[in-house]
Amino acid sequence: MIRSDQPVWPSGLPALLNPYRIGLRLILDRVSWDLLPISWVHRKKLKMLRNAHVEEKAIILCNGPSLNDVDFSTIGTVFTFGLNKINLLFRQTDFRPSAIVSVNPFVIEQNVDFFSSTDISLFLDHRATSYGLSSKEHVHFLYSCAFPYFARDCSVSIFQGCTVTYVALQIAYHMGFRKVALVGCDHDFKKTGNPNAITYNESRDLGHFCDDYFSPSQPWEFPDLKASEYYYDLARRCYHEDGRVIVNASTKTRLDVFPIMRLEDFIHDA
Repeated sequence: MIRSDQPVWPSGLPALLNPYRIGLRLILDRVSWDLLPISWVHRKKLKMLRNAHVEEKAIILCNGPSLNDVDFSTIGTVFTFGLNKINLLFRQTDFRPSAIVSVNPFVIEQNVDFFSSTDISLFLDHRATSYGLSSKEHVHFLYSCAFPYFARDCSVSIFQGCTVTYVALQIAYHMGFRKVALVGCDHDFKKTGNPNAITYNESRDLGHFCDDYFSPSQPWEFPDLKASEYYYDLARRCYHEDGRVIVNASTKTRLDVFPIMRLEDFIHDA
């Protein structure tokens, strides 16, 4: 039991806890995944995607309200990554993304029926194997590690960086995309609270592109906007070092880490 007068880490563990126990837990988690035959299968599948789209463009469809401003008929053949519950957008458009990325355990559990039935390519956290998705050819499991870095090779591991958008940026880099645009990345939530604290919506969800993205019965975590900005900047620098670029093509956004560009210009720019 943790005493009220005892120093506490952000994770809730007492500060006096032997750090070797934490390290051992991380090692055991990694080894327990690496020893599974399924991990070998998915590492090979991810390796096959390495640099498969060199010199191409990609669009990451974030889930902010401004996603509703996008004219999906203009995207054409540009590769698109949808995030988390992007399938809720399908109720109002025939557009379908090229792939979907989801790593948050709450979101995966809430959306597992769709993930189990779709034939869209999926990139999911490796813990989603418990939902029986491992036998599907279009599913790719990612190992989420605790080391804060930018993964240029996602077949080994990725870091979540406090936002699924950061994961999608790592996957896009892994696949070789030269230019990546974010849309619907408002970086602004009407409901605020302590970062990563679990909450429930009282009524309508005003932080996403549809008002039932998280229903009152579904838990979600407050975003850590400052931490995500740090990792966005890390992604920007990694792309820049390799002669690549990330732009923010959202119509309404508070994110200033990436240069702003109109989506139409991004699509038609050489």
